[in-house]
Amino acid sequence: MTTTDQPASLISTLPGSCYTDPAIFALEQSRVFEDMWFGAVRSSDLPTPGSFRKVQVGGESVLVVRSRDGRLRAFLNICRHRGAQICTEESGEVKRAFQCPYHAWTYDLEGKLIAAPNLTKMPDVDRVEYGLVPVALREWLGYAWVCLATEPPSFEDDVMGAIAERLGDLEVIERYELESLTVGRRITYDVRANWKLIIENFMECYHCATIHPELTEVLPEFADGYAAQFFVGHGAEFGDDVQGFTVDGSEGFDKLPGVADEQDRRYYAITVRPTVFVNLVPDHVIVHRMFPISEGRTIVECDWLYSREVVESGRDVSRSVELFHRVNEQDFAACERTQPAMSSRAYANGGVLVPSEHHIGEFHSWLTDRLAR
Repeated sequence: MTTTDQPASLISTLPGSCYTDPAIFALEQSRVFEDMWFGAVRSSDLPTPGSFRKVQVGGESVLVVRSRDGRLRAFLNICRHRGAQICTEESGEVKRAFQCPYHAWTYDLEGKLIAAPNLTKMPDVDRVEYGLVPVALREWLGYAWVCLATEPPSFEDDVMGAIAERLGDLEVIERYELESLTVGRRITYDVRANWKLIIENFMECYHCATIHPELTEVLPEFADGYAAQFFVGHGAEFGDDVQGFTVDGSEGFDKLPGVADEQDRRYYAITVRPTVFVNLVPDHVIVHRMFPISEGRTIVECDWLYSREVVESGRDVSRSVELFHRVNEQDFAACERTQPAMSSRAYANGGVLVPSEHHIGEFHSWLTDRLAR
């Protein structure tokens, strides 16, 4: 999947087919999305027993539900009888159980088969053995992460480790207390581009001076082309005349209580492979979760998280939301402009990464290694 050798200052990208070939996307589904910890839902989206949300993880439909004991659980959204989907709605709430709309097999909130037509006359249908297939789930940072692998990899290494590697240690992100924050705004984007183009774009800032005028006004160092993720532990500093992380640089909200002085007036960006971005600023946090649908389409769900006091008081969050909403729209438009070119003969052997983008080459190496296993 790599291309020809380049001068030392340049690194080859992946060839264009890696962004357009359905066979490669199918490999990514099985060896990346279905084999790693995947950011699924915000825990607070499922507030009460019976609350559920359906999410797409690789090629599987996964049902995340709040069980009667208050815990979140995840199952494959497939009836064990004839394979119909249990839930067709994206989200909702049931009182006590899920019932398949095909033959009325019924499962409790812990996944056990509890009823079916004539079930008492079918002694070979074991209620536990034919329960919903469970999916591994961990909660952290206020989100439920799921993994479809039979033997999930270490959550501490893969998820926590990615954040510790970027920030230097986990204490930095713990100061933002993401579990206690409240969703002030959520925007869902339907991006007509391959998921890797979105990751590559997020990881670099060589494009920032070209397409992000509002962002570079707030974070002037981004105009030089080096992203915050280029340096371990580095947070991009606000401009001298910038008061807050808002679309016009005006004042935002009080910094979150746990944020240290050295984190104030700084922006940190983190990529948690395969599909989560975390953006830290003093008064709020922005979390992107990607759901790759096909080789040329990705759904991105973006949460703006604020202190409970800010949200419950009804304070206007629009200026801080608008800044990163514009960044998202600018980035996704760039990815959508790039996607058609991935099938061009001009990009059959790929392109090049300039020095400020060399860390993207490590992402390419990581991905090719996973797909080659």
